[in-house]
Amino acid sequence: MGKKIEQQLIPRRRLYSGEEIPCMGLGTFGSDKYGAQAVSEAVYGAIKYGYRLIDCASVYQNEKEIGKVLKQIFEEKEMKRQDLFITSKVWNDMHGRVLESCQKSLEDLGLEYLDLYFIHWPFPNYHAPGCSGDSRNPDSKPFSIEEFMKTWRQCEELVDKGLVRYIGMSNMTIPKLEAVLPLCRIKPAALEMELHPSFQQPELFAYAVQHGIQPIGFCPLGSPSRPERDRTQGDVADMQLPAVAAAARAHQVHPAVICLKWAVQRGQIPIPFSVKEPQYISNLKSVTEDPLTEEEMEAIRLEDKNCRLVKGQVFLWEGAKGWEDLWDEQTENNGKADI
Repeated sequence: MGKKIEQQLIPRRRLYSGEEIPCMGLGTFGSDKYGAQAVSEAVYGAIKYGYRLIDCASVYQNEKEIGKVLKQIFEEKEMKRQDLFITSKVWNDMHGRVLESCQKSLEDLGLEYLDLYFIHWPFPNYHAPGCSGDSRNPDSKPFSIEEFMKTWRQCEELVDKGLVRYIGMSNMTIPKLEAVLPLCRIKPAALEMELHPSFQQPELFAYAVQHGIQPIGFCPLGSPSRPERDRTQGDVADMQLPAVAAAARAHQVHPAVICLKWAVQRGQIPIPFSVKEPQYISNLKSVTEDPLTEEEMEAIRLEDKNCRLVKGQVFLWEGAKGWEDLWDEQTENNGKADI
């Protein structure tokens, strides 16, 4: 284990409440390649090294193991519960039972509250963990404002009950946000979205920031270990982009470090996943020293390829033309287009 990083060296991001949280977290999606034990061991090592934001989800099937690690961390008395910022998410098949889903995550994680709780996808379209990319559920439906808001109201009740401190959305689009934000009693504190140099989503990113919603970026390294179902011909490898490679040579670091420096300096919170100690140490250390120049930031900005990696095709409904339908500008409410 490398020397623990001092917290004052890690940049912070300010939520709409004024609370500041770390500029980087540890993702815990094992990507079908790493078991719950390996992921939980990485969580333990990462927290000991200096990570304070841990991004969890019920569908990752490892919250119980992570809970054992958190218990160990607290028993060692090096830190208290309030020193960590822990998120989780309600999976698609539990949109009608959000309280039950949250309570299960709390039980598995051994916590009395979560800091941030997301709606993982804006559709109640279930698919089994690890299913193939061409699998479809006949019960899947297009986005519905009414159904989404029923789920969001349940999330708001979690805040009322003190079970979660903030609530957030994930995998949204600007038209969907425009439709639902005016209806929210408690606004989302954060938006989880795919963000990496070849998929920068500048319009959605700017929209979130303008509305006081903190962007949290998944796949910040271009997800080189993502499941086969999420791989398609024409995908761009972020770490091979000329501007990323040039910056890596100039700073004498791995291209992954450049992707994370870019993410943090841009203003999002990346949540890279790694079970390997040298990698998660390098990831966090990268944001505490040797920042990219304005010229390097601009060169990477210009290399956006609009290359979405997590297309979500397993959530498609009957009649959908392709994965693009999940992300287009049409939302539906009772079968009628609202936008």
